Amino acid sequence: MNEDRVAGNWKQFKGKMREQWGKLTDDDVDVVAGKRDQFVGKLQERHGIAKDEAEKQLTDWQTRNPDFRWDE
Repeated sequence: MNEDRVAGNWKQFKGKMREQWGKLTDDDVDVVAGKRDQFVGKLQERHGIAKDEAEKQLTDWQTRNPDFRWDE
C-alpha cells in the first residue's frame, strides 16, 4: 500500500482506535503511526495486557473495521 493511502487511513481510524483503547494517548497513537508491532506494544504497556491479548484485541478491532489496513 502506498504511503499516502496509509497516512489517510491512519488519520481516519485514529479516533476509532482512541475510542476502543481509551488509555492510549494521542501521542501514543501518533508515535506508532500505523506500525502494527509498535501499536501492539503500546496496547500492552498502557492496558497492562499480554502480547497475545493485545494481538487478539487488535485483530478483533480490524475485523470490525475492514477498511483499515496496516503498512506492514
